[in-house]
Amino acid sequence: MAKTEVILIQNIVGLGGESDQVKVAAGYARNYLFPQGLAVPLTGANKRRIEALRQRRAEREANELNTMSELGKSLSKLICVVMAKTGEDGKMFGTVTSGMIADQLKTQFDVTLDKKKIHLDQPIRALGDHEIELRLHPDVVATLKVRVESTTPLPAPTAAPAGEAKKEEPPKTEKRGRRFEGAHGKPGTPYGKGETGEKKAHGPRFERQARPDKAHKPEQAPKAEKPPSAGKTPKAP
Repeated sequence: MAKTEVILIQNIVGLGGESDQVKVAAGYARNYLFPQGLAVPLTGANKRRIEALRQRRAEREANELNTMSELGKSLSKLICVVMAKTGEDGKMFGTVTSGMIADQLKTQFDVTLDKKKIHLDQPIRALGDHEIELRLHPDVVATLKVRVESTTPLPAPTAAPAGEAKKEEPPKTEKRGRRFEGAHGKPGTPYGKGETGEKKAHGPRFERQARPDKAHKPEQAPKAEKPPSAGKTPKAP
């Protein structure tokens, strides 16, 4: 197969960048590169264009580096939410891929990012937060937090059976007052309290109640002495 040498005008993935001199199949150059304006034949006249192409390439790469650096800083502060179907046990159906993440970045934040720049060591298979690597530029690597949530609401936790419920401890009884020995050595009620436990002003032993049938009688005035009878002289003492 005949080969021809060309000068690339634009960056072509897998082939080279601007101002690069590469050898390609003659038919590929004639039928694709030249009509699309991606390359020019290597001639003396075109060689003078190489320096201008190199300068343009340097400016473009510097601009890309600056843009990707700013994008990486912005993406590192975001949380990209991806919804996934799960079963009743919370396990996911399928996986979260780089293409799904790229779609959500476009939907949620209006960020267009090639899925090839989203690097996953392995597809995401679990709910929760995950940190993934973004290879935005040969000199720019950033991280993005991806939160995988379920589209299926998880069942509410069931209540524990009555038999397994924690037994309630009986309420602690209030300490009663000091007891004292009553008459004949028998235990009496607490001092200052009756049988119902209510505090009284005086205990039953120390309170004396007046009986209505023995009311206090007023003292009688002394009887006046009778005057001596006439004709009788009083006896000398």
